[in-house]
Amino acid sequence: MQQFYIFIFFCPLLWVATSCRDDELVVPTEYDIIPEVPSAESKVRGFYLVNEGNMGSNKCTLDYFDYFTGLYARNFYAERNPSVVKELGDVGNDIGIYGSKLYVVVNCSHKVEVLDARTGVRIGQIDIPNCRYVRFHRGSAYVSSYVGPVLIDPDAPKGAVYRVDTLSLAVTGKVSVGYQPEEMEIVDDYMYVANSGGYRAPDYDNTVSVVQMVDFKQVQQIAVGINLHRLKKDRYGKLWVTSRGDYQSRPSRLYVLEKKPGYNEMRVADTIPVACSNMAFRGDSLLYYATEWNNYTAQNTISYGVIDVRTREVISTNFITDGTEKEITIPYGIAVHPETGDIFVTDAKNYVSSGTLYCFSPDGRKKWSVRTGDIPAHITFLPR
Repeated sequence: MQQFYIFIFFCPLLWVATSCRDDELVVPTEYDIIPEVPSAESKVRGFYLVNEGNMGSNKCTLDYFDYFTGLYARNFYAERNPSVVKELGDVGNDIGIYGSKLYVVVNCSHKVEVLDARTGVRIGQIDIPNCRYVRFHRGSAYVSSYVGPVLIDPDAPKGAVYRVDTLSLAVTGKVSVGYQPEEMEIVDDYMYVANSGGYRAPDYDNTVSVVQMVDFKQVQQIAVGINLHRLKKDRYGKLWVTSRGDYQSRPSRLYVLEKKPGYNEMRVADTIPVACSNMAFRGDSLLYYATEWNNYTAQNTISYGVIDVRTREVISTNFITDGTEKEITIPYGIAVHPETGDIFVTDAKNYVSSGTLYCFSPDGRKKWSVRTGDIPAHITFLPR
């Protein structure tokens, strides 16, 4: 054990000393030990967390937690890729694993960084303007894009979804969708895209684009609610879509889309009267939180809850049961361990300094917390 700690101490120094960069210092990875004991049969090796970093600061970073060593590695990318100038880039907006590759969407750097999912070593990048989120389907990655510059503009162009071959990393297609598209899901060879229209405020978009995957073209737009953001499918193929509202008189809401009996088209089946900023599924439960900003009060209203996806009823007004949600300043991300049901919530705090990742047991009790990079946001689990 003593030799192990010596290795952990000196390894970062060795990386710095042998860095290929002449113009800047590589910040060494920092390690914390997390008291987790995984099942020997667990199929989850660990997880990656991408920290957005404040816009314009070029401080997007990557953290990694390994269940089998108990080590939480902060600023993982820089050390594994010492020759990459400017490291990950500006504003990490999404992360996902497909096959052997890890994809990090870096919004304001207009690229998707592609890494080896096991080692974190950079493989290449995909250049996509103002990219937002990534999903995968049958050998391709799909990346939503605002297309236009990072700028509030009433004449901002319509967005698009880019198709990328996951072997060559070449862009193989592009389809125009609504204004400023956000999250996507694929159900039965159709892609559904939440359009926000955020750059065109107060003239927000209110549609979900439907893209036929066979010929990769938009075939329909479903009117849902203004300023859409999150879009996730449950185990029954229903889509749950969040609206951020207009931050004034029209509140955030959660919508349910499903297919009509006997039809192949999605429709708005229900509106859940709760604010929702992000969500994650655990079996038949949807866990959500809301950080709802109001321009009039210049304050956030923060809430948590659980919805039964079968009945669409709110069955709890908090999935944290021991009162430790009071430690969280700004909930900013949520994920559920696919095997244990542990709940992860990230805290962005003041948006300009280190955040915190919290782990809660399935019954909502705090297990541990750890310091992260700036604005911790998105988690993806690494298979064993």
